[in-house]
Amino acid sequence: MKGTLYLIPTVLADDTAAQVLPAQVATQVAALSYFLVENARTARRFIKSVAPAQVIESLRISVIDKDSTEAQIQEALKAVVAGQDAGVISEAGCPGVADPGAEVARLAHKLGIRVVPLVGPSSLLLALMGSGMNGQSFAFHGYLPIERTQRIAAIKTLEKQALSQHQTQLFIETPYRNMQLLEDLLAQLQPATRLCIAANLTAPDELVRTDTVANWKGKLPQIHKQPAVFLIGR
Repeated sequence: MKGTLYLIPTVLADDTAAQVLPAQVATQVAALSYFLVENARTARRFIKSVAPAQVIESLRISVIDKDSTEAQIQEALKAVVAGQDAGVISEAGCPGVADPGAEVARLAHKLGIRVVPLVGPSSLLLALMGSGMNGQSFAFHGYLPIERTQRIAAIKTLEKQALSQHQTQLFIETPYRNMQLLEDLLAQLQPATRLCIAANLTAPDELVRTDTVANWKGKLPQIHKQPAVFLIGR
């Protein structure tokens, strides 16, 4: 029989495992000896924090990140095809959502491997829940273009979709470019468009606030280098 691939959620903020992860996650991490991870160092630290009895040196860990090829992922899944259970651990949050783990799950299905997602914190869903925006119709767009002209065009397109379809638009940015993105949002969006900033989710200094673009002007929070999700809607 083939093994099972478990998608293992991790924390969004340090030292919050006890508050945000169900017991099932720690139990499953403790039972596995093979992991496909986005970052080996942070994955080892997470494994030890939730399953202290694990002997890290005895674990098999394969790194699967955004640069991994399909051939490399298939090679990493050979042990699962042969019957060994494995866990997928991303850098933060839920594997497979804006994450290289999606490609692992895709190939696992193709190979006939059972895929089991475990419950844990998703910054996208937490931001949507807290935003007060439409949760019946929404779209996540990942990172907006870096080049400013293209980014401005993308912002205008997303606003048009949000207003014409009453659909919440979610996107993220590399944390050290948060403030530049916010300045562009305030400069390009209509004054009545609502903007939600959700930063440091689940951390003690968590910020979730929704207001009109007009009201945000001159009152932007300092979220430089802080993980954040941005949402626009009406």
